[in-house]
Amino acid sequence: MFDARGLIGGLEVTLDVDVLAGAYPDREAPAPWPDALAAHGIRAGAVAGLRAALFDVVSGNDETLRLAPPHVPVGVVDLRDPLRAARELDRLAAAGRRAVRLFPDEQGVEAGFPSVRHVARRATALGLTILTGGDVRRFWQPFAGIGANVVFLDTHFYHLGDFLVAAAEEPGFHTSTRLLNSPDALETVVAELGADRLLFGSRAPYYEPLVPLLRLATGGLKPDEIAAVAGDNARRLLT
Repeated sequence: MFDARGLIGGLEVTLDVDVLAGAYPDREAPAPWPDALAAHGIRAGAVAGLRAALFDVVSGNDETLRLAPPHVPVGVVDLRDPLRAARELDRLAAAGRRAVRLFPDEQGVEAGFPSVRHVARRATALGLTILTGGDVRRFWQPFAGIGANVVFLDTHFYHLGDFLVAAAEEPGFHTSTRLLNSPDALETVVAELGADRLLFGSRAPYYEPLVPLLRLATGGLKPDEIAAVAGDNARRLLT
């Protein structure tokens, strides 16, 4: 019988970079995110709120920003309204927050829209790390050449080559592990860019954390590289 948890062994994820609080209106609500993390031994999450992404930015952010350590609250802006988004970035930075998450797919925004470039520049000027969804083959472009720290949350292993060539010229480009499930994807990122460019992400509770946990635990990374991916890198960027 296949023993997935046995293969994970003593792996400890100290900070998951991709956690969602709240609900999508068109999906069945999953288990609460703290329960999803606890069930897989993940100690803390960088948590962004779906209320802020889908309904009301300010009140949604206020809910998430009340989270206490060890969890890390992540602000959200609405890319459909770049002027208000810039004001919300100012508010997040003034409150001492270190990260903002972008939801381009959910908000119907494309990489070439001026709003994305505007928000990217403003967040970078404020020293915020940007966590972004979207196809990395398109969404790398608004963040290039501006000194941005970005974590691409949706990098698929089919598109890993595109991420690697873009990130080779952009030291602030990082990727989540969530969709890097091919046999050598994590190892390729580390070999090409270094372990500091890779962050564990699961998108709990909407996706199953077991798969990225298995991939990290059973790959060919060294113990210090695993520790970096499993939380040290996220803590450096987000706290």
